[in-house]
Amino acid sequence: MNASPTTPFTTIIGLEVHVQLQTRTKLFCGCSTQFGAPPNTHVCPTCLGLPGSLPVMNRQAFALALRAALALNCTIAPTTKWDRKNYFYPDLPKGYQISQFDLPFSSDGHLEVVDPKGAFAPRDVGIIRVHLEEDAGKSMHDEAAGTGDTRIDLNRAGTPLCEIVTQPDLRSPQEARAWLNELKLLLVYLGVSDCNMQEGSLRVDANINLHIPQPDGRIAKTPIVEIKNMNSFRSVERALVYETARQYQEWQETKAEMGSKPKQTRGWDEPAGITRGQRAKEESSDYRYFPEPDLVLVTVDAAQLAAVQSGMTEPPTELRKALESRWKISPYDADVLVNQGRELVGYFEELAGAIGEGKVASNWMQQDVLRTLNERGGTIDAFPVKPAGLADLIRRVTAGDFDTSRAREIFADMVTSGRSAAEVVATLGISAVDDDELLALCHELLAANPKIVADVRGGKEQAAAGLIGQAKKKNANVNPGKVREKCLELIRAMG
Repeated sequence: MNASPTTPFTTIIGLEVHVQLQTRTKLFCGCSTQFGAPPNTHVCPTCLGLPGSLPVMNRQAFALALRAALALNCTIAPTTKWDRKNYFYPDLPKGYQISQFDLPFSSDGHLEVVDPKGAFAPRDVGIIRVHLEEDAGKSMHDEAAGTGDTRIDLNRAGTPLCEIVTQPDLRSPQEARAWLNELKLLLVYLGVSDCNMQEGSLRVDANINLHIPQPDGRIAKTPIVEIKNMNSFRSVERALVYETARQYQEWQETKAEMGSKPKQTRGWDEPAGITRGQRAKEESSDYRYFPEPDLVLVTVDAAQLAAVQSGMTEPPTELRKALESRWKISPYDADVLVNQGRELVGYFEELAGAIGEGKVASNWMQQDVLRTLNERGGTIDAFPVKPAGLADLIRRVTAGDFDTSRAREIFADMVTSGRSAAEVVATLGISAVDDDELLALCHELLAANPKIVADVRGGKEQAAAGLIGQAKKKNANVNPGKVREKCLELIRAMG
């Protein structure tokens, strides 16, 4: 948030996002990356760091990382190298992590942060670098049992990660969450990662501090805090909201500024809703980086970049704009559709093309198709009502064969039975009411309801609603809208 009379500071947020790449094997060996295997079964001498074992780069992992970096508008380095990042973790048996330090394969990118509801204006968030590295294993602590035991599962050790580091361009927890949603959507669309946070495929560290204007015109900057242990975007937002308030309170009490103490790492305690201090943050010199001696330089030429770019699909930001322009739907509607995935967008476009109307197609998608998918589960590819079948139903509503309420009954039957609209209509005995039949019914209703006629003639057109229920009882196939329209027409003709 920017400084204002009610918030006398500017919140400065930068994110570090670790994304597991969607490969079958690890970054430097042939071990499987499959989630959920028994502990320590997807390991080998290389990912265990045993003497004599040598790493071999996973070319598919590098290609996926290139795809992500290009989609994030990064500059790709023609030559890059691997580095050893030395530190001790019990779940990293080599005692170092193979990563990238001073020559990452990409840098200087950006990704737009958007809010379809208009809470903030769209703008680019800078990306410092995108680089590759291997993951560590997983430590599991038995604190609840009271034994204090820790078990180590090394199945994740060596899993390929793409680290995306932003500039400190985000100005509120809400912006941070929106940007992460956009990043996740982009990576899933690209096929770079499944971004499943429950399985650890996407993890976020957030750096935050406050810039507080001083009476003399100087800007006081609070010490930077890095927040870890966040397992959802909601948690990221909540942690940043809490940390913003905590830092401002600490500033009021201590007036401590950046440089007066080391950068701190704090963990997010989800049940308690607070951050807790963990340790002082290391500087890059503490990791004693040096070039990885067992891996050669990686080069990227124009032909390789062209091949990666040719295989990339339209990114979500461009797809939203295309849907808005092509089908004349609102930014909000386009966002809802795009957020459901490319397959559902394809269903929508086929439906909209068949009926020649984007807004009506979008309404049916959001109110009926998505609701049914949420209730039944499954994917749009396996949805029993295909776009052509739903288009036929919608065209019948447009033609006045029945109203939307009756159409939804037919749609529900189509979903459960797999029958077409025509088959359901025939089975239920639904038939169109012709003009002569409708006229006779309306004359009968007006003759039986002189008070309603008098109320309408007196200027209370809403009184005509009392005729609709009676019409449906006499003929379940009538279109309520047509009944109302014809009855009002006849009453006005009475003079």
